[in-house]
Amino acid sequence: MRIDKFLKVSRLIKRREVAKELCDAGLIWINDKPAKPSSEVNEGDIIILQLGKRKITAKVAAIKQFASKEDASNMIEIISNEYKEAEK
Repeated sequence: MRIDKFLKVSRLIKRREVAKELCDAGLIWINDKPAKPSSEVNEGDIIILQLGKRKITAKVAAIKQFASKEDASNMIEIISNEYKEAEK
């Protein structure tokens, strides 16, 4: 499955267009490689998202074409969720 669609279905990102823009900006990585919107994601892959001051690292647990709110939480396993404060 494409990373932009996976991020939307798993509810890590609200809209697919936002996921595409983040990929184009180099803020999403799959297995330590920059992701393009069309990059394929597989079970077991590690995804890193840089969202402003937040850095989320997640492991792909399952891939589903469609998921309810309950199923979406089972698609990923959050490894870390870091928030970086502004340095003075």
